Amino acid sequence: MKQMVRIENGFAFALSFYIYMHLNFPIWLFFVLLVVPDITMIGYAINKKIGAIVYNFGHTFILPLLLALCYLYFSKDYLLIISITWIAHICMDRVIGAGLKYQDSSFTKTHIQRL
Repeated sequence: MKQMVRIENGFAFALSFYIYMHLNFPIWLFFVLLVVPDITMIGYAINKKIGAIVYNFGHTFILPLLLALCYLYFSKDYLLIISITWIAHICMDRVIGAGLKYQDSSFTKTHIQRL
């Protein structure tokens, strides 16, 4: 099961990167924005519970998909750029086994490990 999740997210990462490149967005910007969602780890400086909440907020597909929907309405490229790279980041994390965090455990315990 874990292996399937990793493979699935590997394909999703590759597809995200392909779409980004196909749209002729700047490649350097992809790699810069790819690490931005990890800012959400800052919540762990307070405690595990807040850390998990903040981290999970930045590592679910809800917000980047909402940005993609906003792009469809507003037609602003920056919304699509952020959305694609954010989705790619989440997929990249899940490929390496980093998933959503539990509030009552350490940073290294993720939902993917319990599959």
